[in-house]
Amino acid sequence: MVKRAELKRDRFYKSAKEEGYRSRSAYKLMQIEDRFKLINGGNVVIDLGAAPGGWSQVAKELVGDKGQVISVDLQHIEKIERVIIIKSDITDEETAIKTIKETLFLKGRDTVDVVISDLSPNLSGNRDYDHFCSLELSKSALNIAVSLLRVDGNFVAKIFQGDCYNQFYSAVKERFRNVRAYSPKASRKRSAEVYVIGKGFRKSVQQ
Repeated sequence: MVKRAELKRDRFYKSAKEEGYRSRSAYKLMQIEDRFKLINGGNVVIDLGAAPGGWSQVAKELVGDKGQVISVDLQHIEKIERVIIIKSDITDEETAIKTIKETLFLKGRDTVDVVISDLSPNLSGNRDYDHFCSLELSKSALNIAVSLLRVDGNFVAKIFQGDCYNQFYSAVKERFRNVRAYSPKASRKRSAEVYVIGKGFRKSVQQ
């Protein structure tokens, strides 16, 4: 847990407060976007595990008035203008996919352009257990992305580093033409988090 005194020294936390973002993690997505160019104007973006909404705020700015952001989380998300909010548990993948597809249908869509996920488990302090929980969330995000993305769509998900990291990286690599791992400057120095970026979604698994 981050101490209040540390937050006061955290430039990204302070910037988020000053600029109206709901979380300091908004700057992580900005830095990922600056490096990898995942989201374009007019895109439909799914933000998995979106609460409190920092990534959705950034994604909304990137897609512009002609795009759409759909935020999904089991936790309550305060209204964000021009963002559709769905209350759903992404670990119940079948229900989450069904609910998102129903929303897309109402918008005249059956696929999306980008799936983003900054999901994190509730930290226990046990590094191995937290890594395993992070892996399970990241796998759910990937499975949902595979069900929703258009061909050549893009994906980014957070995972904690550990013994199973390569397993997840390889799973992403099977589905995307270009895959990279990235640690934004906005990530805290002691954090084990890393973001796996996939560009160029393939419908079929690479042999």
